[in-house]
Amino acid sequence: MEKENPFKGHTVAVTGKLEHFTRDEVMKKIASLGGAPRSGVSRNTDYLICGTGSGSKLEKAQAFGARIITEQEFMNMIA
Repeated sequence: MEKENPFKGHTVAVTGKLEHFTRDEVMKKIASLGGAPRSGVSRNTDYLICGTGSGSKLEKAQAFGARIITEQEFMNMIA
C-alpha cells in the first residue's frame, strides 16, 4: 500500500532557517513530491514550512489560513 502524499497538487512555501535542509533542497523535495514550491506566501499557499526566525511570511500564511508545519512535521509527512 502506497502512503498518501499530502503535498501533491499543493502550493508550499518555506520560511526561517531549517536545520536539515537548505532552502534549495526543500524546494526540490517539494517539487519531486508533486507539490508547487513557492518563495513567497499568497492566498494560494496551502502549507508553510516554518523554521527558526520566521517573520512576515508566517504572519501572511496565518492570515491566509495556510497550514503551518515545522520542519520536523514536514520530515514526518514525507517519511
